[in-house]
Amino acid sequence: MRADAIWGAVNEGLMIISAISVAFGWYFIRHKQVTIHRRFMLTAATFGALFFVSYLLNTFLVGDTFYGGPKAYAASYQIFLLIHVVLATAAGVMGVITLRYALQSRFSTHRKIAPWTATMWLIAAVTGLAVFLLLFVIFTPGPTTTSLLQILTGHATH
Repeated sequence: MRADAIWGAVNEGLMIISAISVAFGWYFIRHKQVTIHRRFMLTAATFGALFFVSYLLNTFLVGDTFYGGPKAYAASYQIFLLIHVVLATAAGVMGVITLRYALQSRFSTHRKIAPWTATMWLIAAVTGLAVFLLLFVIFTPGPTTTSLLQILTGHATH
């Protein structure tokens, strides 16, 4: 199995654990179980942070894998990927802000943005899973180009 696929599966596992933790945390706060909610959300934040670090390491050390599916779907895939990246970035930033409000005991503000953050996080996790499946499971992966190579040469090698 290719290194990019293995690392991609690890990243996806970290994100899925984070998303499941968010879903459980959301469930428990809706049922007024604050302590259990806090544990799940801290678990979600931890796995989200592990995902982020692992994703950065993967991107820098292994590289980015290009879409290898049918050319007829390439433009649609690129649009879907762009939507995922924007959504995931926004969800990550909002996650940090939401967690910060909670840790500062600013619960009135936390309560206002937390449902939006959780929803975006869950959608980003699902779209991330779709990207992983399209890159490594459904279609044969395209070439992988390391970011370092792109920096040194000024272009991708696919």
